[in-house]
Amino acid sequence: MHKKVFSILSVSFILIPNIMLSSEIKTNNVSLSDVTIVSNSDENKQSYYKTEANSVTRTDTPLLETAQSVQIVTDDILDDMGMVSLDDTLDYVSGISRQNDFGGVWDNFSIRGFSGHENTGISMLKNGFADNRGYNAPRDAANIESIEVLKGPSGALYGNTEPGGTINIVTKQPKFTNENSITTMAGSDDFYRLSADLTGPLSESFAYRLNVAAENKKSFRDYIESERYVVAPSFLWLINDNTHLTYMGEYIRQEAPFDRGIVAFDGDLNGVDHKTFFGNPKDDNMVLENFTHQLMLEHDFSNNWSTKIGLAYKTGDFKGTGAEVKPFVNVTTDSLMLRSRYKDFESDDISLQADVKNVSTIKGLKNTLLFGIETYRYELDFALYNLNNTVRMDNIRGNPTYTTLATGKGNIIRDENQVQRGMAFFAQDELALSDSWRLLVGLRYDKIDTQLEEYKKGITYSQNDYALSPRIGLTYLINPNWSWYATSGKSFRPNSGLDKNGNTFEAEEGISLETGLKFESDNKDLGASLALYRIDKENVLTGSDPSGVYSIAAGEVRSQGIEFDISGKLNSHIKINANYTYTDTEVTKDTGGAVDWSTGKVVNLEGKALSNVPKHSGALLLMWEDDLSNNSSYGIGSNVIYVGKREGNYINSFKLPDYTTVGLLSYWQVNKSLKLKFNVNNIFDKEYIASSYDRSWAVPGSPRRFTLSMNYKF
Repeated sequence: MHKKVFSILSVSFILIPNIMLSSEIKTNNVSLSDVTIVSNSDENKQSYYKTEANSVTRTDTPLLETAQSVQIVTDDILDDMGMVSLDDTLDYVSGISRQNDFGGVWDNFSIRGFSGHENTGISMLKNGFADNRGYNAPRDAANIESIEVLKGPSGALYGNTEPGGTINIVTKQPKFTNENSITTMAGSDDFYRLSADLTGPLSESFAYRLNVAAENKKSFRDYIESERYVVAPSFLWLINDNTHLTYMGEYIRQEAPFDRGIVAFDGDLNGVDHKTFFGNPKDDNMVLENFTHQLMLEHDFSNNWSTKIGLAYKTGDFKGTGAEVKPFVNVTTDSLMLRSRYKDFESDDISLQADVKNVSTIKGLKNTLLFGIETYRYELDFALYNLNNTVRMDNIRGNPTYTTLATGKGNIIRDENQVQRGMAFFAQDELALSDSWRLLVGLRYDKIDTQLEEYKKGITYSQNDYALSPRIGLTYLINPNWSWYATSGKSFRPNSGLDKNGNTFEAEEGISLETGLKFESDNKDLGASLALYRIDKENVLTGSDPSGVYSIAAGEVRSQGIEFDISGKLNSHIKINANYTYTDTEVTKDTGGAVDWSTGKVVNLEGKALSNVPKHSGALLLMWEDDLSNNSSYGIGSNVIYVGKREGNYINSFKLPDYTTVGLLSYWQVNKSLKLKFNVNNIFDKEYIASSYDRSWAVPGSPRRFTLSMNYKF
């Protein structure tokens, strides 16, 4: 039913531009916020820095006064880099490492070394709502306004999160001014993309926005071609002077082959061509599909009291067959047998949020109080089929050939239904102790009930988790440009599964200690931060017992490091976004060990580093801008990304080499309506491995590629 409703809504929004062209919208009586008019040449000189991120405290506290490290990927960075997905975007935020995304099937990252669930990854939000329970298509930038990366535990506000941090995607909002644009892109490997961004008023109190995109691309890897479609309508209804209602809808569909990457030949990652496809070229595409609806009602009772009530509903489908190398295989010959797996995953997620905010003055000191509730129900139907020895690959180091030996779904090996219900209460208080001191305290109570039916094993079990997640932070405003902060908080994440005695696991719990400095220029065009942190997490599932069947919650993990970020405008011509990260991760306790599947031996993980997390990494983006004659402008810049050596798997049996890539970017603002861009990534054609799960699943990075785009506003 929801798909039919969404389709009707999408069609209506597609018709909006024609309605606008044939009718005059009257806005004489509308009370709008101030609008700043800029020249054509100025509109491309916006800063890479933002002073606020609403998701940090769910209030409008400036970042300089917030006791937490926060980095924001602004719309200007997304525009200059020509970003269309998250994987390249988050390289420009300190502390984020790529995890194995299975050839781009979904987004998968770690923050400060913590990667969350092995498959679905860390907690991600969209406009403050949970956005990645279950299996989801990669996020598309068509309707992204900015990306907020909240470092450290955010459990006091958002509950089930990793202690390393949380990502919140902020979507584009409707406007009461007509702003319409179409963007076309073309690039290497037959990359083609068409997108549109349309917004404006439909009446004095109702505005809309529609973002759509269609993309088709091949790959430098053999037999890989993908398609993506995005439709994202939204509206804003000003009910009265104190009340407004917003809606955000999103439909994403991606079709692509299942691609685990390449294998290490006899332990050598350079032994196989990076373009070699270790799958079945005859397999149909994997299809991922998501429908998202978010509705938010906001009301101001007075100058001091306000409330927000939000409802979100998201469905997901992930279906298809993909052939792959068995994990943990040590490949030593030019012939290899593949298995095929058919996946049929469906998820359904509905959540409700409500909070009340009070801003008052107590004995001359400003106090911001926030309290609220959150509840959700998430259901996942999970069916996985396996068929061994379906494809034989020969001559894997030369020109591979593929022989199909068997077809069909095979035998079902996992057939499960999981229902998770959550209820939470949270409270937060921000107190200005003086002109210079700010105190932040927060507490959240979560109750999560999980019921899992394993049809294959014929068992049903339930699990109940309870957690208190406090945080406290202190900020000292040294002067209008500098601040110092210290903060501590707890996190939790439920563990699923059973041990060999049939008992459920205690939830993972983390605690963080952090301090740092923040800087903001007088004109607020430039900001920087330096953070030092230490995070300890316990009840970590370290691996399997010697039987290889049951997990063991015997682990403790530590991550500590230094992060530096700077972003904004150095002067009227130069924009910068740069970061450096030192991350030291270690398993500090492991009483159970993990199985090395290539040898069958049990490996104690104590003292080993977390996989895919480099000790040293950094990125630099520089853009020079200037005016031309005839009221036009241009920009030219470069980007450099460095990723240090990383452990390639959880038992640290091999390393991924470090790598550096360099890119060039440029634009020409021809006039107020037309903008042309030409970008080149990895200009020196560096070969590298972006991430891995083990020697048999290693994802190669993209070689040199170019993108030409044109944006036309009307």
